[in-house]
Amino acid sequence: MGTRRRLLAILPLFALAIAGCGGGGGDDSTTAAAPEFTEVTTSLTKEELLTQGDAICAEVNAAVGTVGSTSSGASGQAAQVAGLYSGMVERLKALGAPSDDSTGYSEFISSAEALVQAEDNVKLASEREDAEALSEAEAEASSALTSFQSAATTFGFEDCAEAPAAPTPSSPAGAPAGEESSGGLEGEIEEAAPEEEVEVAPEAPVEEGAGGGAGVGGGTEGGGSSSGGGSSGGIGPG
Repeated sequence: MGTRRRLLAILPLFALAIAGCGGGGGDDSTTAAAPEFTEVTTSLTKEELLTQGDAICAEVNAAVGTVGSTSSGASGQAAQVAGLYSGMVERLKALGAPSDDSTGYSEFISSAEALVQAEDNVKLASEREDAEALSEAEAEASSALTSFQSAATTFGFEDCAEAPAAPTPSSPAGAPAGEESSGGLEGEIEEAAPEEEVEVAPEAPVEEGAGGGAGVGGGTEGGGSSSGGGSSGGIGPG
């Protein structure tokens, strides 16, 4: 009886072993795990960060400076400004800390985030039409902008340290438009004008006989005076 029990206990294990060995042959091959590729992000140098960061700030400063002409209503303007600064900070943070010198970078980013929060408060107060809260939020935003510009200057930014302003249209070098071209045209016209010829009046013909020239001969021949001219000369003897 003991031997039979042992056999009954072994048979299920033996059946399982056979089932495992007799399974599909394809199961014996193992699938190789796909290699994992880690994206390597190259940090910017401080000089590269300053160049790219200033380009972002210059673009946003120009956009903020034109908000009054592109958006109507205080609420719309506040929302647009908040959106512009929020996008600016996200783009600046995406550049990452410089690889060679990050001194002052964390302070710069912190001041940028504080500026975004302050502009969001202005937007919220404007939407609620809460005059008192709006005044306080605007003062906070002005202070936050000053702090951001100071931190930008300390880190080495130039455009990020500038105040928002609408872009100035470029004008050609030299005198204001219209004056130089106008003066040049008048000068050319004056130079091209032909010189006027001065007409000399012809001399009056001298009348012979007025001075007794013709009558002199007559007078001599006829014995008349010079004043008699031809009349005296015409009278013959007898």
